[in-house]
Amino acid sequence: MPDRQLFEYAVIRVVPRVEREEFMNVGVILYCAKQKFLKAVFMLDEDRMKAFAKDIDINTVKENLQAFTRLCAGGKDGGPIGELDLASRFRWLTAMRSTVLQTSRVHPGFCIDAAEKLNTIVAEQVL
Repeated sequence: MPDRQLFEYAVIRVVPRVEREEFMNVGVILYCAKQKFLKAVFMLDEDRMKAFAKDIDINTVKENLQAFTRLCAGGKDGGPIGELDLASRFRWLTAMRSTVLQTSRVHPGFCIDAAEKLNTIVAEQVL
């Protein structure tokens, strides 16, 4: 039986009006140090988002979500943050902030396959 490894994840949320603290889950970011895995997946249902927040700029939300993807991938496309190690990028992306795009607190768990676990969490928390 393969060894299970520690992973951490956070749910990515859109918070259209920060002062109301209402949000819609749109993605998940998962980090597993042993597997050298850091990836964000998002599913943005535009019709649902418009019903939730009629004045939101969907294109800006998409651009900001794609920034999560670039930062997870690392490298020069992610700017100075993209040059950091995986753990530092995960911590930066999951830091608490009062913006339209936020993450939940970080949750730990154990998995065998980080990519498979990410898909499972997306299905549970976002879809």
